[in-house]
Amino acid sequence: MDVWIWSVRLTRTRSIASDACRGGHVRVNGVRVKPAHVIRAGDEVRLRHEGSERVVVVSRIITKRVGAPVAAECYVDNSPPPPPREERVPVAVRDRGAGRPTKRERRSIEKLLGRRARPEAEN
Repeated sequence: MDVWIWSVRLTRTRSIASDACRGGHVRVNGVRVKPAHVIRAGDEVRLRHEGSERVVVVSRIITKRVGAPVAAECYVDNSPPPPPREERVPVAVRDRGAGRPTKRERRSIEKLLGRRARPEAEN
């Protein structure tokens, strides 16, 4: 399984494909599979990777990594289209080594993201 996912270029490395299988992010015909699972032509493979889900139907089995045009012929891509860019939620990024945000910084981040500050304790 992991060799096929890597060979058709659904993941960059075989170790990423293997980790995805072990982590339960790969399903074949609706069943979670291990890296050593044997696939056949006609199987539906669902791979959750980098925040999106790829849904492909196996049309040909290969065991060696090949060029991108040849790899694209080995499966039929039924993945849902990615969400439009404006629907993606922005993620606040802090500089590496900056430590935890101060109380003032945390409040400004919450205000920027539109979150309400924690309610005050009632007396």
